[in-house]
Amino acid sequence: MFETPKSDNGISDDFKVRIGANFTQQFQSLDHQNTAEAVPTSPSDPTNINELIDLSPGFNLATANLNIDAQLERGIRLNVVAYLSSRHHQEAYVKGGYIQFDQLLFMKSALIDRLMNNFTIKLGHYEVNFGDAHFRRTDNGNAFHNPFVGGYILDAFNTEIGGEITYQKNGFIAMGGATNGEIKGDVVALPALDPENDVDDSSLKSPAWIGKLGVDKQLNNDLRVRLTGSVYYTASSRSNNLYGGDRAGSRYYLVMENTKATTNANHYSGRLAPKFTDKVASGMANLFMKYKGFEFFGTYENSNGRTSKEEEMRNATQWAGELIYRFGEREQFYVAGRYNKVQAELLAEGTNFGIGNPVKISRIQAGAGWYINNYILAKVEYVTQEYKDYSVKSIFSGGSFDGLVIEAAVAF
Repeated sequence: MFETPKSDNGISDDFKVRIGANFTQQFQSLDHQNTAEAVPTSPSDPTNINELIDLSPGFNLATANLNIDAQLERGIRLNVVAYLSSRHHQEAYVKGGYIQFDQLLFMKSALIDRLMNNFTIKLGHYEVNFGDAHFRRTDNGNAFHNPFVGGYILDAFNTEIGGEITYQKNGFIAMGGATNGEIKGDVVALPALDPENDVDDSSLKSPAWIGKLGVDKQLNNDLRVRLTGSVYYTASSRSNNLYGGDRAGSRYYLVMENTKATTNANHYSGRLAPKFTDKVASGMANLFMKYKGFEFFGTYENSNGRTSKEEEMRNATQWAGELIYRFGEREQFYVAGRYNKVQAELLAEGTNFGIGNPVKISRIQAGAGWYINNYILAKVEYVTQEYKDYSVKSIFSGGSFDGLVIEAAVAF
């Protein structure tokens, strides 16, 4: 579920390719409401931008991933994932791909061979390893690791171009990496802060630095404990998307969206995007425990960031805790509950800079699931979410949504 263990080093010498796929389908029955003041779209368009779109029960778009894994030689593997259908993009496109080295036999060095017994090197355009929550979230068509239908309110997920080195020994984990801090490649320099000066503008764009320390121990046959701490920092980016990198979209379609919203354009429904697009400093701590059929996963996250037009850093803090009980002969059934809360300083209403009043969002999810076999999972979830302390001119003022979502997932 987490990092690739060093016990899985691709020991075969053969070239192998595995083709896999993920498919999901949801039935959604959600209601939403708010108490926001009416605000016209423009002087010439009286349409109220705070009027919520009418929702009715129905099926969401089916989503799908295509996964290609190749072992190029012993200890060298390649991964590519493509989204065949997603909420934000109905057309097929590549999520990312990377090469992973668990052994470097081509170096012909006994010292390097010994070092690689504990090190893993990853290079490419990949899902950054910030925190542990990204391992358990739904990734478009891949919903097998998420016991719930929806994810977190503050969703730290992005694909960036770079590399990372992970060290694992006796349950100890240490990872360090650097990326371009962007969701795609970009060789254009950022504009100078002062148009009058003629400094090298490229110095204004910085890499993202990512680190993780932790321990993951199977203490006995019944108890596993994992505790990790992660950091992510970039001094300046053209458009950092650590909290807006999910091109697939939320599972809660069109909740808290206005009457002009569309399924694909407004794909972050129910989440919070704090717009930390320039400078970001984030930390996350995660605790995972599994005792027999009982499982706990907790998250504490604190992030500070800003846009390029701001001088002050704004803060966002998230707490989440989930408890799952798995039962049955092969733990094929489960019941689960999650509480998720976010407090954040957002941009002042109607501006591109300045700190508005801190807002709060809380979510409760209760669900159950059945692994029909190793490849088919059925889930049902009840969710309720509330928005507090938003300006009366915000669509989220007095806002809430609740209801049921049923999901079927296939993976092979």
